[in-house]
Amino acid sequence: METLHQCPICEKPGFRAVQACVDYTVSRETFTISECESCGFWFTNPRPGPGEIGRYYESEEYISHSGKSRGLMGALYRRVRDYTLRRKLALVVGQHPGKREIRLLDIGCGTGEFLNVCSLAGLVVSGIEPSLKARTFAQTNYSLVVGEESQINALEKASFDVITMWHVLEHVHSLKERARQIYSLLSAGGVAVIAVPNRSSWDAEKYKSEWAAYDLPRHLYHFRREDIQRLFEAEGFRLTGTLPMKFDSYYVSMLSDRNTGRGSLLGSTWNGLVSNLKASTRDGTWSSQIYILKK
Repeated sequence: METLHQCPICEKPGFRAVQACVDYTVSRETFTISECESCGFWFTNPRPGPGEIGRYYESEEYISHSGKSRGLMGALYRRVRDYTLRRKLALVVGQHPGKREIRLLDIGCGTGEFLNVCSLAGLVVSGIEPSLKARTFAQTNYSLVVGEESQINALEKASFDVITMWHVLEHVHSLKERARQIYSLLSAGGVAVIAVPNRSSWDAEKYKSEWAAYDLPRHLYHFRREDIQRLFEAEGFRLTGTLPMKFDSYYVSMLSDRNTGRGSLLGSTWNGLVSNLKASTRDGTWSSQIYILKK
């Protein structure tokens, strides 16, 4: 385990433990979330280092790194995924209206479904994916150009119009370094599209330490809107928009109830609905949010 001695965003020392969470997905170990006393950012501390985090992803239930998934949760995931893939494509294309050739990099592209949809729509696509299993699936099934994590440093500077990270930033060990990499890889006027869970949501408040989107230790950071804005604006970006991921409140509520052995599908669905209704009246409090950041 590695222990952080300064905040990953403001880089100041001084923080306190605020929450302990069980890893329901793989290890059943308990991990701690710390809060920065200067900027209020939450992060997992201590945490598995880059050389040991891999074993915490070794689960068939970890759907984002699997080409298939089982049961009701998997079926719901696939149905929603197909819909959201089309919405994501429209969002990316909408960042450069009228542009004939959009160059897209998806960091943490998983098994490649999003990149495949974009490729079929005529975008010039590339991916980065640390998981060998997921990377191989994307290359074999969709003939995509997908590199491993270390290859991000070999990519040509200013060569992408849009860079996306869909529920990936919270997994990255070197947070500020990744923000700088994204900035350098974007062309002038390029856009980063970053989606992460939101600890300011109603469902996070309801489930507390049992909120599935804390997902310790795989999630190293636990963002609010102000955290994303502070992190990326320090590297030269401008936050131009925030969008909701409305399905996430339902999915996270189902996972939270399943992990703890309480609740029901009806109850989870109700909690997801309440979270969305609350967020519609409180800006910046959707269960997961997409941030549009312009270079």
